[in-house]
Amino acid sequence: MSIPRLLPYGPRAVLVEYDTLDEVMGVTRSLDQAEWPTLVEVVPALRTVLVVHDGSGLPDEVRALLHAPPVGERPSHTRVEIAVSYEGPDLIEVADRCAMTVDRLIAMHSEAEYVVAFCGFVPGFSYLTGLPGPLHLPRRPTPRTSVPSGSVAIANEYSAVYPAATPGGWHLLGRTTACLWDDEREPPALLVPGTTVTFRPV
Repeated sequence: MSIPRLLPYGPRAVLVEYDTLDEVMGVTRSLDQAEWPTLVEVVPALRTVLVVHDGSGLPDEVRALLHAPPVGERPSHTRVEIAVSYEGPDLIEVADRCAMTVDRLIAMHSEAEYVVAFCGFVPGFSYLTGLPGPLHLPRRPTPRTSVPSGSVAIANEYSAVYPAATPGGWHLLGRTTACLWDDEREPPALLVPGTTVTFRPV
């Protein structure tokens, strides 16, 4: 593990750069558990954590934690099961590329347990870690101009659900009717960082 870089991010935030997602998840977990009164928000990403404070700066204990983060996935705040109709347009192609049957592909994807590592791209789009290694595929060489809302997809080491119709280059395995983003819900995102997610074939 290299030494993290702490970068000023305006008068009330620090952006911390790490080498691995495990470090990001470990420090985010610890900051959430400690509930430091001067911290306003902690926003994890793939290799960074944005730490927003109340303007009084970061306590020495927080700075020490940021410099030496524990490594490991965050414990789940909640568990969410998502019902999926595995009839995506890329299902057969993905099975062929992964050298397995469609039934085996569906079983492998749905039997895994995922954890939301971070969110991004569009509101409600959550990057789920835990995708089995045999299903790791790079993104499609040519993205689609529109991916239907509710599409359940994989790319690289992640799985995800498209919360709205957007362009996208992930492999589409199926579809869900679950609402991933609702402005009237608190929080609006169904899948926030730390949430454990499972998929149930229907």
